[in-house]
Amino acid sequence: MAQYKIHPMVMGTKVFDKSMMTYQHGTGVAYTIPIYCWYIEGGDKTILVDTGEMSPIQSEEREKAIGGPIHTFEQGLALHGLTPEDVDIVIHTHLHNDHCENDYKCVNAAIYVHEEELKSIHDPHPLDYRYLEDYIEDVEENGQLRVMTQDTRILPGIECIHTPAHTKGGMTVMVDTAKGRAAITGFCVIHDNFQPPPEIRAMEMEVIPPGTHLDVQQAYDIMIDIQTRADIILPLHEPEFAAGNVIG
Repeated sequence: MAQYKIHPMVMGTKVFDKSMMTYQHGTGVAYTIPIYCWYIEGGDKTILVDTGEMSPIQSEEREKAIGGPIHTFEQGLALHGLTPEDVDIVIHTHLHNDHCENDYKCVNAAIYVHEEELKSIHDPHPLDYRYLEDYIEDVEENGQLRVMTQDTRILPGIECIHTPAHTKGGMTVMVDTAKGRAAITGFCVIHDNFQPPPEIRAMEMEVIPPGTHLDVQQAYDIMIDIQTRADIILPLHEPEFAAGNVIG
């Protein structure tokens, strides 16, 4: 069985109300989230999960807020001796702009994305302004897209599970590591979502759904399901990983 190591690289940030992550909790609290590109090391392919922002704000204030450095796409890859041209596979959790702005630089990559994300990026609902088709047109025209319609094994030890909690085509990426099976969530959450404070647990809630979701009850159930499938949970925007420590 293939075993991988996961390297989180911060390639952007956002500052907003914490309740954007934690449904009906943390309202009025300013919160800074990191935007990650995850490098999956192992095997004979160079694999990324998401590609981050094209022009991230790199400031001391934001780095202090998340507890780690912020890189451009090229800077982050260079930490591992890589260039965008070296990338063989990109797997998308979803296609909100901050997760796919550097796709066009990965000219040699096969890019995996759920069909519902393609529908959304080309014809977004008015409520979802985070889809911008400019970021996907080049790779689509180049024939780089590999469209998923269901749970999909990418390689031995790497599997995508359809988790439409945050978006219709959200895919949680399950990665086998030496320390167990890790789940890079296909929905935008932080640790608090999976580890609620006592006042939330007192309401008999095991998790807090994402602040931005399609169906709040379905999102809750999806989170519970992912917890049962994984040994390690990697919430998509958790600041704890910003320092870049290897996982697995």
